Amino acid sequence: MTDTSNETREQVRARYAAAATAVIRGDRNALEVVDAAQSCCGPTENATCCGGTGEVDDAFGAALYSADEQGELPAEAVAASLGCGNPMMVAELHEGEKVLDLGSGGGIDVLLSARRVGPTGYAYGVDMTDEMLELANANRAKAGATNVEFLKGTIEDVPLRDGAVDVVISNCVINLSTDKPAVLAEMFRVLTPGGRIGISDVVAEDHLTPADRAERGSYVGCIAGALSRAEYLDGLAAAGFTDAEVTFTHQAAEGMHSALIRAVKPAGNV
Repeated sequence: MTDTSNETREQVRARYAAAATAVIRGDRNALEVVDAAQSCCGPTENATCCGGTGEVDDAFGAALYSADEQGELPAEAVAASLGCGNPMMVAELHEGEKVLDLGSGGGIDVLLSARRVGPTGYAYGVDMTDEMLELANANRAKAGATNVEFLKGTIEDVPLRDGAVDVVISNCVINLSTDKPAVLAEMFRVLTPGGRIGISDVVAEDHLTPADRAERGSYVGCIAGALSRAEYLDGLAAAGFTDAEVTFTHQAAEGMHSALIRAVKPAGNV
């Protein structure tokens, strides 16, 4: 990795470490700390971390999960939700499936997945941040989840064997990677033939240049590093995926949207 890529990764790690530490310690200001991180995936005018001011947009973070979903989990897992969507809306999980969440954070999507795949299924989470892994494992224990495992690693180099899972999910994390082709290739590698992805991410409209995206927010704020719709579709095709779709759901910044991304690994691929 280049020095710039390493610096960007460290900035991302530090932001999420701070959010996790606030929740773990139960600081009086924990909610404000986490809300500030949540706003990083909101509109630029609401994102203090991207140079703006204002209230956190409740179209991001835990607000994307139903009251029933939030009620299934420890409060700390909900509080640490920093995503731009809800992968449960697109993953369509079934009993007995194995699921991997890239950038699993405090574990909200892993724990929800574990309930949906049931005792015959399994849910993995991969995260590079020690503090988030500590929080996720505490949440796993509180939830009494026995079909869950959190692994330390990066989304560019997933610590699972080839064909290990049926579904890959992720929530507002791929835009933070400085090597997105590697992430897409890793998703393809760890999926079983016929497996699928169900992802929430920030995606730019095709007319926005990288410079345009950078004007709308920072890299660690989920904006500057976002792919365009065409770049996402081209990248998925280059990795080997078929039946790819990118569906905008709500605006994250001018010309940029939270989106649901679907694609399939062809059944004939090993």
